[in-house]
Amino acid sequence: MLRALRRPKVAAMLALGFSSGLPFMLTGSTLGYWLRDEGTSLKAIGFLSWVALAYSFKFLWAPVVDRARIPLLGRLGQRRSWLLLTQLVLGAGLFAMSAVGSNGGLVALGVAALVVAIASATQDISVDAMRIEVADDDDELDQVTSAFQFGYRIAVLCSDALILFFAQHLGWPISYDLMALLMGVGICAGLMMKEPARAQVAYANLKTLWSFTGVIDAIAGPFVSFFRTWGWMALLMLPMIAMYRLPEFVMGPMAAPFYHDLGLSKDVVGTVRLTAGLLGTLAGITFGGVLAMRLGHQRALVAGGILQALAIASFALPALFGADWRLFSLVMFCDNFGVGIAGVVLVAYMSSLTKAGYTATQYALLSSIYTWVGKTLKGFSGAWVEGVQHSGHSLMQAYAIYFALAALAGLPAVAICLWLAARPPKPRA
Repeated sequence: MLRALRRPKVAAMLALGFSSGLPFMLTGSTLGYWLRDEGTSLKAIGFLSWVALAYSFKFLWAPVVDRARIPLLGRLGQRRSWLLLTQLVLGAGLFAMSAVGSNGGLVALGVAALVVAIASATQDISVDAMRIEVADDDDELDQVTSAFQFGYRIAVLCSDALILFFAQHLGWPISYDLMALLMGVGICAGLMMKEPARAQVAYANLKTLWSFTGVIDAIAGPFVSFFRTWGWMALLMLPMIAMYRLPEFVMGPMAAPFYHDLGLSKDVVGTVRLTAGLLGTLAGITFGGVLAMRLGHQRALVAGGILQALAIASFALPALFGADWRLFSLVMFCDNFGVGIAGVVLVAYMSSLTKAGYTATQYALLSSIYTWVGKTLKGFSGAWVEGVQHSGHSLMQAYAIYFALAALAGLPAVAICLWLAARPPKPRA
């Protein structure tokens, strides 16, 4: 990985991964921490997490990103122009969230967060397509995917851990302003990155979007091509993808309020996330990349799914045994290690299923599918925790039960992965 970072395309993908990961927590777990800090109920925090559903519906406008040219900016190329546009909107949206704040009302803050989520989802469409299109072969695809995941997880640590130090000493609004400025990393990477040559060749053979046949091909073509390639096996592959990251998604909105309710200070949480969390991230993504290349995608998915479930279940330990910083550090390492592995192997697997010419739309469809179920259910997470609490359990017991159930939610996907590993689907010519 370190040797691969000497190549410009891999290094640029590391920076673009950072740009993709930065806004994600700022409209999710970190926003929940901010709101819990201001006394907002778990139920309201859970429902507000539905702004992240924008990531689940990005396939609806992915054909536009795949084909439509942006005036003036279009001279930079299809991928680079959309990257720059969305990154500028992201920066503006984060500044708006800072300006509105919790005092501006949950509706206004939610609208600003929704703008950030939509812009972030659109950025992901372009970055994911570029990541797949710049790779010359499967091995290089695994390398740029690992670099992307490194950048993504580092950004998550910045927006989920480093921001806590700023919030403790500077306040939440200034902290969000600083995160908005960090979007400049992605802007610089997008300007330095070359437009993928392989995509330009594919586009030359496709119809323009601004015609009836072009619209039909842009919308239906990716779906027809996918099912034509994988046949009836697609009916198993898609449900597996939909359920694979379910444990992480349904647990997500409750993570930051859980840290708050444990009684840990922002400085302690931030320090642990930036030490044990960072080590877990580096180890998990590295190990995930090795698994994907050495075991193959199917068997790597089985290992990643099991480790992810164990990582989510580990959150029940501090809920039951208290907020000891050593136990909390162990949980943070396990969480980032398991989730890092699962993220790499799933992204590598989905990337291998796409076809040039439909890259953005097909990957947007697959990445939307893996978020539909989880991001819909996670909106009820706060209500479920409070419901368990009201049934006669303490708040910490309610958290522990919820985290254990969240871990079990990923087992059906692991079962499908085992079946697919025993009978690997082969693409049709």
